[in-house]
Amino acid sequence: MSASACDGYQDDGVMIAAASDAIWDNSAACGRKYKIRCTGPTNEGVPHPCTGQSVVVRIVDYCPSGCSGTIDLSQEAFAVIADPDAGKVNIKFHQ
Repeated sequence: MSASACDGYQDDGVMIAAASDAIWDNSAACGRKYKIRCTGPTNEGVPHPCTGQSVVVRIVDYCPSGCSGTIDLSQEAFAVIADPDAGKVNIKFHQ
């Protein structure tokens, strides 16, 4: 287990995510909760990945520059909203 940017080695559970520069806000994003839902596929992978469900996650880490998305979900949180084989999906989210 590696330390998170927000909580170090604290066990944050599994419904967690890392924030990219778009919402990181100099670590002010730590602890914020976001409701996320899948809106569709990217141009790669599974053609219909969305499950139709949404998930609430808490930001516990930073996704460094070059992060390929706005929010990087834990595997468990991603599996709620989309087929894990998709790897990356388009999302809508709000705090």
